[in-house]
Amino acid sequence: MPVLEFVGYLGSVLVAVSLMMSNIVRLRWINLFGAAVFSTYGILIGAFPVFLLNGFITLVDIYYLIQLKKQRESFELLKISVPNSSFLRRFLQFHKESISGFFPEFDLHKLIDPQGIFILRNMLPVGLFIYEEKAPYIRIHLDYVIPEYRDLKNARFLFRRTGEFIKDDYFDGFIVRSTVKAHRRYLEKLGFREMRIDGTEWYFRRL
Repeated sequence: MPVLEFVGYLGSVLVAVSLMMSNIVRLRWINLFGAAVFSTYGILIGAFPVFLLNGFITLVDIYYLIQLKKQRESFELLKISVPNSSFLRRFLQFHKESISGFFPEFDLHKLIDPQGIFILRNMLPVGLFIYEEKAPYIRIHLDYVIPEYRDLKNARFLFRRTGEFIKDDYFDGFIVRSTVKAHRRYLEKLGFREMRIDGTEWYFRRL
């Protein structure tokens, strides 16, 4: 394949991939690279309308990425009564298919003493954390974030503020089981490490 043709295809692929991103920051970054490649392609083939249009798109993406970087977001933790929360039930039902993709074994009705926390981001309920306290560990049953806000900020805020909902000193840390590759990668980014407890594979992170 000629080099010029490859550059054109690369720009097309990057722009197409960006349009499939649900996370707005990721969309802007990938779209920026795609538009920049297309702009370069326009120069190389002498198509100045292609160069100008995609150069403009590149500048627009840079502008909005700077604005997103400047935004100061507010995070809060909202503890909820798991059995009695009607909003919790609506949230779980609405996101049922997406949740099952990361937590295929999650079943709220099978839990003995579940506790729950909504992660609020600019007062929007973007994440749900359901766990049980079984000394010496906090067992995580659900740690779900809606697609538009999957940038690790929610989880990092949550685990920095564990003192707000874990009051006892006799807990060593969090444990969670996972068979989903994407979820396992997420856990590793947050500092969880694979270990065996009672002959079973878990991911563990200290409080």
